[in-house]
Amino acid sequence: MMGRPVFVLFGSSIVQYSFSNGGWGATLADVYARKADIVLRGYIAWNSRRALQVITKIFPKDSAVQPSLVVVYFGGNDSIAPHPSGLGPHVPLEEYMDNMRKIGEHLKSLSDKTRVIFLSCPPLNEELLKKSTSTALSEIVRTNETCRLYSEACISVSKEMGIKVVDLWNAMQKREDWATACFTDGLHLSEEGSNIVVEEILRILKEAEWDPCLHWKAMPTEFGEDSPYDLVASSGKSTINPSEWTFHRKRSWE
Repeated sequence: MMGRPVFVLFGSSIVQYSFSNGGWGATLADVYARKADIVLRGYIAWNSRRALQVITKIFPKDSAVQPSLVVVYFGGNDSIAPHPSGLGPHVPLEEYMDNMRKIGEHLKSLSDKTRVIFLSCPPLNEELLKKSTSTALSEIVRTNETCRLYSEACISVSKEMGIKVVDLWNAMQKREDWATACFTDGLHLSEEGSNIVVEEILRILKEAEWDPCLHWKAMPTEFGEDSPYDLVASSGKSTINPSEWTFHRKRSWE
């Protein structure tokens, strides 16, 4: 039997926190239960420079198993305004674009079957973020306008490279109440914000003309065959196979 496909989530805090509190990584792990392994490679506060420094260690080309899908998010920390000291996560826009090209090129080179999705920089609630930022940190200047610029840059690189992309900056703002509903602290995603990420990723996976298809409904369920050890039906004469049940979910995913 071939191993289960591996989906890797790679990026900064929006990725690292994606398994917490109804996060989008946890939701994907539930949707793809018995279909693919969702592997978390999230690094809070990282920018695209740090990602490039270690990408060959996280995704070695000689690995015996290469991911079927890598979902990548960097940009929010890159977009922070430069600190006078020269320290901090800021990466100039043109360098950010070049870094994302290099990340994309490496991931695409892992195997003929490795697919890549970039997540662009989401918007933020500036007022809420100011109230929630720790006083242990030097002033952090983040604006929704710079998020837009880095989002557009990510989308531009994606189109240039033929990489699928989720336009989070616009997807989030389709909700009238996005500024309060989509975040826990003005920056990191709430369950509602995470659900938008899941919706967009699943839409791409459903529409992409990839072989094999990586949408969850098109993938086989591991050990999904009928068994006499399944739950016994009310007739008492047969069993009911529960391997495809999804009624436990708070919402149905397409």
